[in-house]
Formats: sequence, structure tokens, C-alpha cells
Amino acid sequence: MNKIRVLIADDEPLARRGVRQLLAPHSDIVVVGESRNGPETLLALDALKPDLLFLDVQMPEMDGFAVLRAWGADRMPPVVFVTAHDQFAVRAFEAQALDYVMKPLNVERFEAALEKIRERLRLMQAADLAGKLTALLAAERAEREKKSIERLVVPTAASDLVIPVAEIDWIGAEDYYARLHVGTKTYLVRESLSSLETRLDPLRFARVHRAAMIQLDRIRELRTTPRGDEAILLDGSRVPVSRRRRAVLDGLLRWPNHCEE
Repeated sequence: MNKIRVLIADDEPLARRGVRQLLAPHSDIVVVGESRNGPETLLALDALKPDLLFLDVQMPEMDGFAVLRAWGADRMPPVVFVTAHDQFAVRAFEAQALDYVMKPLNVERFEAALEKIRERLRLMQAADLAGKLTALLAAERAEREKKSIERLVVPTAASDLVIPVAEIDWIGAEDYYARLHVGTKTYLVRESLSSLETRLDPLRFARVHRAAMIQLDRIRELRTTPRGDEAILLDGSRVPVSRRRRAVLDGLLRWPNHCEE
């Protein structure tokens, strides 16, 4: 059997080193690369085409679920999820027969996960794996939707204005505040862009720049200019897209093609 080519995706250097050390005694496994966040993981998946991915659930900017959505369940290799305390993730992995290891890594549990993956690589069909990943993403989306907000309250001089999230085109950062762009009007809210990112549905809103989030169904075109990438919205607005987030955005825009809701 050919050697199993492994990619390790984790934002913590010590965690990546721990996985490497646990894999070192296994002569049938070779680590072909490491990545520190979601965008790097997508690039590594494309360049290295690993047989197995150790994927941290909780990474900054783009968590493990976002990596799955952006890359697509149909293309994703077998995954061993790495998690510190996300109980929902553990329950979902168990229900969908996808393996996981808890931080701090336990040698016996790690060995058991590895043996299960070896068997899966020998026996599992790609379509079966894709189906399990798709089911996991659907379960994770349902859980996120329960927590996602549907409206924002903006204090004004005369009253508190209630703005449905569905009406927001994009959101820009202004120091510790955020500016909502709703049609031809804008509203300043006393909440950071990072805070809003955790409360909005990640399949509706995407962070495309350190200073901008966009509602995905408002995007008409992605364009590369001499100044960099940008998103053209339905109303003609232009929002900058950072290079590292372009691949993520491309994947999210293709998401409906990867999984039926």
C-alpha cells in the first residue's frame, strides 16, 4: 500500500507538532504539509492533494466547517477533526461516523482514530465519504442557524431602529464600530465587525476583508483590478476583497452546488 500523505491544519504550532510526533512512528504515513488557518488549508489541499487531513475545528478567520464548505464535501479527503471542547462537533462526528481527537491529544485515542482511518482508506468509497461530510455540514448549519441573529437594533436620536439582517448589503468596520449599508442608507452600530461576524449566519455573510463583510446574495461579480480584488454588488457598490480571502469567497459562492439543503 502506498504511503498515506497527511496534511495538518491547526493554528497552534504546539498542536501541529503534537500531531507530527504521534504520526512519526508510523512508517506508512508521511506528513506532506502544514497549514495555520482556513485559507492556507485550501491552498494546501489544492497543491498537495493529501490522502488524509487533520483539521482543527476552531481556527481564526475560518473554522474547520468553513473549510469543508469552501472546498466541498465531494472533493474532501478523509478527515480527522481536532477539537478542544466543541461538544456539538463531537456529537456530530459520532453521529456521522467521522473521527475526531480531543485536545490535549491522547496517544491511545489517536492510535484508534488512525487505525479507523487506515481501514476507511482501504474500504470506503469516495461517494460514501462525501455523503457523510455533507450530512455533517447540514447538521452544523442547522445548529448555527439556531444561534444566528435575524435583526439588529440601531439606536438613533429619536428611537431604536430595527433592521432585518436580510436587508443588509454589506458591513464595514470603523474602528470599534461597524457601519451597516442598507440600500442607499448607512447606520453606525456600537459593535465591532468581528463581534458581528460571530452572530451572523456564515452561509449568508462572509468576511471578505479585515474591514468588510458582504451578504453573499448581493454579490454580482468578483473582479481583479490593478489595486487588488473586489466584489461588485447588485447596486454597483465596490467592496475590497483581500487576496487570502478570495479563495474562501469563491468556495462559499459555489456552496449550493456542493450540497442540497
